Amino acid sequence: MTTKDFFTHPLGIAVSAAAATLLWGSAFPFIKLSYISLDIKPEEMGEQMLFAGYRFLLAGVLILIMFLLLKRSMKFRPDTTKSLLKIGLFQTFLQYVLFYIGLSYSTGIQGSIIAGTTSFFQILLAHFLYPDDRMSRLKVAGLMVGFTGVIFANWPNGDYEISFGIGEILLMGAMMAGAYGNILAKQGSAKMEVIYLTAYQMILGSLGLIAIGAFSVGLAPFDFDLKSGLMLLYLAFLSAAGFILWNNVMKYNQVGKVSLYLFLVPVFGVILSAVLLDEPLHYFVIAGLIFVVVGIVLVNRPARKRNSLPAK
Repeated sequence: MTTKDFFTHPLGIAVSAAAATLLWGSAFPFIKLSYISLDIKPEEMGEQMLFAGYRFLLAGVLILIMFLLLKRSMKFRPDTTKSLLKIGLFQTFLQYVLFYIGLSYSTGIQGSIIAGTTSFFQILLAHFLYPDDRMSRLKVAGLMVGFTGVIFANWPNGDYEISFGIGEILLMGAMMAGAYGNILAKQGSAKMEVIYLTAYQMILGSLGLIAIGAFSVGLAPFDFDLKSGLMLLYLAFLSAAGFILWNNVMKYNQVGKVSLYLFLVPVFGVILSAVLLDEPLHYFVIAGLIFVVVGIVLVNRPARKRNSLPAK
């Protein structure tokens, strides 16, 4: 079985996408736990950027080392620089500048539910970029239901007052950047191996994060112990493995076909945040999660041809 056969087979898509989203879902509580262990406070943006840079630089280097050990050529090709910089800008740098700062002002549960909106942005982008992936009335309905879920999920402690602050706004921006980065990676994978693309876009994106952090707080402000070091290593691993799996799924399939699986990110994130961070699962969070899942299912249901909206 070839790589393409595996990533286009329904079982291969399901296993790969579920594994990637499980890894990404676990990032929410582990980032929060890392902040606690390293005493990184919400207002300490320099430390947050530096920590994110460490994570993605280590992730890219881990991929290079692994495949060099397997005797695979991972030599950098100068002709890919422009594409890699663009992918790294959105899929790593901008996404995680917004994500890390936003998560420090939000909760793991709220952040993981908002992460489900990545699929909505991917569906919107696919409408304008791919003739066979057009928007439909059913997809519009799914988008409305999904964003209603995001609003419900941010009603704290069952209150009827909507809480949608700077943290949630930044997290939404991160999801938009990530969605566009995923589209760029899909396009770039037509000319580059996914493993090569993933490793180098992470390294290039991480250098920007490290530069911001180092300018603010220096290169080594953290006092790592075994616990925080292992958490950083795990976060690097989940980034490397998650993006390799997801970029392969995106490469070989239509955006609308695979975006369905992104609903697993908030599902796994909510469950793991509740377990690891002891965050409450009050009924408005559960209602919001249900709305997000229903919205994504609607978005990814095949629409009748007569319901398709014309491209702009």
